[in-house]
Amino acid sequence: MYRIAFLLLSSLLLFSCTQKNTDAMVLPYYNEPSFTPIFVKNNTDIKTEITHTIGAFSFLDQDSVWVNQKFVEDKIHIANFIFTSCGSICPAMTRNMKIVSDSLMNLKDLVFLSYSVTPWIDKPDVLKKYKQVNEITNTNWHFLTGAKGDIYQLARQSYFAEEDIGYSKDSTEFLHTEHFILVDKTQRIRGIYNGTLTLEMQQLIDDIKTLKKEK
Repeated sequence: MYRIAFLLLSSLLLFSCTQKNTDAMVLPYYNEPSFTPIFVKNNTDIKTEITHTIGAFSFLDQDSVWVNQKFVEDKIHIANFIFTSCGSICPAMTRNMKIVSDSLMNLKDLVFLSYSVTPWIDKPDVLKKYKQVNEITNTNWHFLTGAKGDIYQLARQSYFAEEDIGYSKDSTEFLHTEHFILVDKTQRIRGIYNGTLTLEMQQLIDDIKTLKKEK
C-alpha cells in the first residue's frame, strides 16, 4: 500500500515538473511599453489578445539597400539602437549582438536590425565601415539609417525601446537605450534584453531557439 502511494506521489511530482518545464518553454508577448508579460495558451487567441505589432518602416542599410518590413516577414528579428561614434554602451552592445549573430549564423530566417540614432552622421558608408571594423560578416545583419523622426518614432512607438519613459517622448529628445528587442515572425514583441550584459546573450539565444519551434 505504501509502495503504491509512493509511486503515485512520484508520478504526480514528475508530471508537475514536466508541466512547469513545458510552460517555461513558452515565451510571453508584450503589448505595452510597460513590458508586462502576457502568456497566451491558445494560438486562436493571439490576434485578439496581442494587438501590438511592429509598424511599417523603410530605411537604407550600410550597402545603400532599402530595408523594409518585407525583409522580416515570416522571420524572427532582433532590433537595437546604436550610433557609430558612441563611446559608452554601443561598443559593448555591438560585441554582444555579434555573439548572438556568430552563434546563429546559419539561421536564414533570423535578421538583425541595428538602427542608428544619429542618422544625420551615420550615412551608409559610415555604417559599412563600422560593420567592417567590428568584423561582422553576417549578411542578415543590417545597419540602418534614415530620417531621425522616423527612426525615433519606430523605436519608441513600435519597439518600446525605452519602455514607459520613452514612449511619450517626441522625436526631438535623444534616444539612447541598451535594450535588444526580440520580435517573432508575426511582428510581435517576445523579449527584451540588456544588450550591455554578455550573460543575457545566452538567454536571447535560447529564446530565439524557442521561437524557432513555435508553429
